[in-house]
Amino acid sequence: MFCNVYEGKKVLITGHTGFKGSWLTSWLLKLGAEVVGISQDIPTDPSMFEDLKLEKMITHYICDIRDLKSFNKIVVDERPDVVFHLAAQPIVSISYEDPVETITSNTIGTMNVMEILRKVDWQCAAVLITSDKSYDNVEQVWGYKEDDSLGGKDIYSGSKGAAELIIKSYFYSFFLNKNHPVKLAVGRAGNVIGGGDWARDRIIVDTVKAWSKQKSVGIRCPDATRPWQHVLEPLSGYLSLAQNLLLVGTADGEGFNFGPRAEQNKTVTNLLTAMSHFWGNEIAAQPFTITDNIPFKEAGLLKLNCDKALFYLTWEATLDYNSTVELTAQWYSAYYSEYIDLFELTNKQIEQYQGKALERESQWTK
Repeated sequence: MFCNVYEGKKVLITGHTGFKGSWLTSWLLKLGAEVVGISQDIPTDPSMFEDLKLEKMITHYICDIRDLKSFNKIVVDERPDVVFHLAAQPIVSISYEDPVETITSNTIGTMNVMEILRKVDWQCAAVLITSDKSYDNVEQVWGYKEDDSLGGKDIYSGSKGAAELIIKSYFYSFFLNKNHPVKLAVGRAGNVIGGGDWARDRIIVDTVKAWSKQKSVGIRCPDATRPWQHVLEPLSGYLSLAQNLLLVGTADGEGFNFGPRAEQNKTVTNLLTAMSHFWGNEIAAQPFTITDNIPFKEAGLLKLNCDKALFYLTWEATLDYNSTVELTAQWYSAYYSEYIDLFELTNKQIEQYQGKALERESQWTK
């Protein structure tokens, strides 16, 4: 997998205790990497990171990446071969409650990553993760391309657009045409689902918590259409991107979208109907109800054009819609139905995903 580039490599992940970070940590361990994680805290309760007991398998740091001095010391001491920057305030509703926390986490944190990377004096590849909400969403029916306008109209989107501008300005000021030892690129994805996400105000999280008690879940925006994708899809993209930076370098300084197949743009109602089909436990007679209570504006449509990732990285999504939902439902259903080894379950799903990618002869499986 990934030309074995991660075997024996030291990989640093910011935000490793979060949902994506826990899945990425698990996959990198499976690929033979030595993982170093930096996070401000354990962001949720329950926590996938804690349930998988990942702290015992990696080098684990609690550090706010807005603290430049402490953050820099960890990076210099560890000297990673690869950096994945995932740390962020990722919840739209929280951005309305605490815009300062959102903006500083997503911009100052990113600035500190770039400031540290510009002083690195060893060979390193860095993938910085922002969001599909970096784009100025005008609800166009075609997918956003990497050269479309950035910067949304809400605090969260604005913070992500600002992070992109910080990365761009640092790259052109300090990394471009200077024989810098760091090669870096940006990954953008959104609407990721999968087992182990426990963040607030997430439709899947609210749903499985309700269904575990045989209750109906209330949904506020049933017709909102999203490109739902399993968490392993963008992670395979991020890993492919770092592979390119390590071996080829053609992606240096570029941004890439990672999204699902076009047919996976489904409404919230479609998603929950499919989830109920794959849910293995007892469920309420009416799995969901429409509450029509929207405390903040949400875009009705947001999807990405991923042609650039296909051209540069030979990357494309692996899972069809049913497989995406089935893996998600099975993870949570197993979590609630009986005591199991969640690390083993997660690894099994990674193996299933790799198997489907092998069947499709995906480039990264070589």
